[in-house]
Amino acid sequence: MLMETATASDPFVASLPVFAKFESVADIDNYRPLPDGWALATADIVGSTKAIGAGRYKTVNMAGASVISALLNALGRQDLPFVFGGDGALVAFPGSALEITRSALAAVQRWVADELDLTLRAAIVPIKDIRAQGLDVRVARFRASEAVFYAMFAGGGGSWAEAEMKAGRYRIDPAPAGTRPDLTGLSCRWNPIEARHGEIVSIIAIPGASRDLRGFQFLASDIIALAGGQERDGHPLPVNGPAYSFSPAGLDIEARAMAPAGWRWLSKLWILLQLTLTAVSDRYGWTIGSFDPKIYKRDVASNSDFRKFDDGLKMTIDVDADVLQRIEDRLKQAEEAGICNYGLHRQKSALMTCLVASPLQRDHVHFIDGAAGGYAMAAASLKAKVPV
Repeated sequence: MLMETATASDPFVASLPVFAKFESVADIDNYRPLPDGWALATADIVGSTKAIGAGRYKTVNMAGASVISALLNALGRQDLPFVFGGDGALVAFPGSALEITRSALAAVQRWVADELDLTLRAAIVPIKDIRAQGLDVRVARFRASEAVFYAMFAGGGGSWAEAEMKAGRYRIDPAPAGTRPDLTGLSCRWNPIEARHGEIVSIIAIPGASRDLRGFQFLASDIIALAGGQERDGHPLPVNGPAYSFSPAGLDIEARAMAPAGWRWLSKLWILLQLTLTAVSDRYGWTIGSFDPKIYKRDVASNSDFRKFDDGLKMTIDVDADVLQRIEDRLKQAEEAGICNYGLHRQKSALMTCLVASPLQRDHVHFIDGAAGGYAMAAASLKAKVPV
C-alpha cells in the first residue's frame, strides 16, 4: 500500500482518481499506470521470520518503515506512492530521482545493519523492465481521512519487483560503515493495541491460479463486507486513539533513528520529555500551545493504515470469532476454486509505527501490523502454499 498527503505536488499523483469507499479497492478501473520513466524501490528484511521468532517484530517494523522515511526525506517529497509491508516497503519514484534514491537506499541499509543488527536487502526496478514481462504497476488513491490519502497498487509489477530483489537482481549495496539516512519523523510511541473483540488477524489474499480477476474482485468485496460487520470495519484502534508508551525498547529504537551513539542520551531525554508532556496534557485535557493531544490521537486513529491493496488484499483487523470464521470460510472457498491464495496470522495485539513530519500538522501517517508477526507471518503461510 502507499500513502501520501492530501496536498500532492506531483502531477501524476495529483491526477489519480480518489475513492472514499474501501470496497472500491479491487476495481481495476480506479487505477492508473505509473509513467514509463518511473521505477520501484523495494526492500525487505532478510530472515525476518527468525527475528520475529526472537521477539524482535517491533524492530522489524521500524526497519521496514525506515525505508519509506529515508526515501521521502531524501527526495523532499511526501506525495510519492509507497507501501509498508511489515518487514519491508516499496516506493515508486520518477527516474529523475534515481541517484538520490539509490544513495538513500544504501544509507538506510547501512543504518539497519549498524543500529538494528538486521540485514535489509534493496533493489531498484525500472517500470519499463516490469512492462517487458507483460505486467504493470497501476496506482489508485483511497481517502482514509480529510488529511491523508493511501495509494494502492495493482497490476502484478510490485510483486514481480520484490521477487527479482529476492533473487539478487537489481541489487543496491549498502553504504560504507557509519553512513546515516535522514529518518526525521520515524517514531514508535504507542503501546501495543490489544484486541477488543477477539483477535487481531493479519490477512494477505492474492489472485489464484485461475487468474479470475473478476472473481477476485468479488472475493475482496466480500471480505471487506464481512469485516465491515465489526465495529469500525475491524479497525484495531479505538476511535479516540491508542495509549502512549514509555517502552525502553521503543525509546531506544527511535533514539537510534534520531542521533548517533554519542548523542543518543540527549535524544532519549527529548523523547521522554515530549511523551511526558503529551501524556499528562492528554489526561487532564490541556493543550500545549496549538497542539491538542486528544485531537492528535483521534487523527492517529483516522489516519492509520490497517487495510490496503498491494497486488492483493492485505488487512490487519480486530474481529470476533464468528466474523473470523466467516472470513476464513470465504477465503478457503475461493482458494479451492483457484480464485485466490491466502495467508492468515492471528495474535492478541497490533503494533503501530509512525511517520510524523510535525505533530502540529494533521497529515501524520501510522502503519498498523500484527504484534506477533502480522503480515510477515501471513506471507510465510501463503508462501508455504505457493511461491510469491
